[in-house]
Amino acid sequence: MANYWLMKSEPDEVSVDDALAAPRSTVPWTGVRNYQARNYMRDQMRVGDGVLFYHSSCEEPGIVGIAKVASTPYPDPTQFDRKSKYYDAKATKEEPRWMLVDVKVEKKIPNITLTELRSRPELADMIVLKRGNRLSITPVEAKHWKAIVGK
Repeated sequence: MANYWLMKSEPDEVSVDDALAAPRSTVPWTGVRNYQARNYMRDQMRVGDGVLFYHSSCEEPGIVGIAKVASTPYPDPTQFDRKSKYYDAKATKEEPRWMLVDVKVEKKIPNITLTELRSRPELADMIVLKRGNRLSITPVEAKHWKAIVGK
């Protein structure tokens, strides 16, 4: 059985359009520096899991694409790059601290804004809508996936 995820990206870092323009419409989900979000990628995500591609920290935050997890987890190369804002001096190639998965965008959709998500009673208990939730990756229940994606 597939899992479902909501993955947030700031559009000035990687937008749904950037992902669609990438080879095979696939991008590495770099820069995650929260242990719980990392653990979701490292321990629970599987190739083929569904992803709601969410634009955050922008004028109209919301779900802008439907995607899939496209790789098994592997070390995030930005942790080793001294020029990257995601550099981690404590990470080593032998013992990486940060992992990522590749995400393949299947289609761009009209933005389902945070306001619209909040207005839909069937989505009221989605993790992304809970007060204080700041995680960039959250699990999505099958009922919420079906309400948004329709299958």
